[in-house]
Amino acid sequence: MGKDYETLDDYAVGDKFISPARTITEADIINFAGLTGDWHPLHTDVEYAAKTPFKERIAHGMLTLSVGMVLPFRLGPYSSFLPRSFIAFYGMESVRFTGPTRIGDTIHCEVEVAEITDKGPDRGVLTTQNSIKNQRGELLVTYIIKVLCGKRK
Repeated sequence: MGKDYETLDDYAVGDKFISPARTITEADIINFAGLTGDWHPLHTDVEYAAKTPFKERIAHGMLTLSVGMVLPFRLGPYSSFLPRSFIAFYGMESVRFTGPTRIGDTIHCEVEVAEITDKGPDRGVLTTQNSIKNQRGELLVTYIIKVLCGKRK
């Protein structure tokens, strides 16, 4: 990445970022089921899952989204796709689950700046198109994120 993103003014439509990767484990799936109460057998029952089109247990879609969407933050305080002037999470749109995440898949997030919207003299909204993919480059989840950020005075 290399560039220092202090404020919204430091971005341009088309800027791209690729996050570090993380492997989804069986423990992640069981912990997510316990946290959310979603014990659907597709995620937690080996015998049930073997009879599905996936032929094995898969991660919850929301687990993949939750883990994948924060991977860009692991770029570090001076290399995160968020500027240091970040104010608040503004919204999420158009979430689509397009492929299964299997135990042992290593996921990463690809981010592209889609729009920059002025919200007054001191702030604006950064809109990004995001794609979570596995180690084979297969698309698992797509979504749009909007974050409220400060601008230069």
